Amino acid sequence: MPQPDHISKLGVPDAATLDEDLQILWRKCVEKLGFVPHVFSTYSLKPQRLRNFMAMYNDIMLSPSGLSKLEREMVAVVVSSANRCYYCLVAHGAAVRQLSGDPELGEMMALNYRVAALDARQRAMLDYAWKLTATPHDIGDADREGLRAVGLSNEDLFDLTETVAFFNLSNRMAHGSDMMPNREYHRAVRA
Repeated sequence: MPQPDHISKLGVPDAATLDEDLQILWRKCVEKLGFVPHVFSTYSLKPQRLRNFMAMYNDIMLSPSGLSKLEREMVAVVVSSANRCYYCLVAHGAAVRQLSGDPELGEMMALNYRVAALDARQRAMLDYAWKLTATPHDIGDADREGLRAVGLSNEDLFDLTETVAFFNLSNRMAHGSDMMPNREYHRAVRA
């Protein structure tokens, strides 16, 4: 049974009506990915918010950091698992599969990251991501010290916390708009 056909229950504008910079972005997405991610289409209801969202995403997920791109994607999936965010589980699960070269790792992150054979650093990071998502009021000095003990610097802790916070925001936007993932993500990096 396929997922629902809508992109977002809030609707999306016709791409031809978007500002020129966003039309250029749409063309680049199609050239590079073969599709426009539904999160972009959903956010295009508010073009400046889309620009802000992309800038924040790029800064958090792609800028230099003590956290690898794969680790940040793993955090995205674990946060999305705690929140049961269908869009982000599918989209970022595909990114974990692609970056790791492991078709099973994305599912382990989505369903139960604790079954994955992770090093102590990654395990501590994902435990923190889960706790900060599920029970943020319980985060304390012991959590930060535990992350420092596995080698995270204060800058790394900032990046980790910001990644968790960003995906909590993103998950709530996906839930509130009933955003569906692009079908292409389901098929990505399965073999």
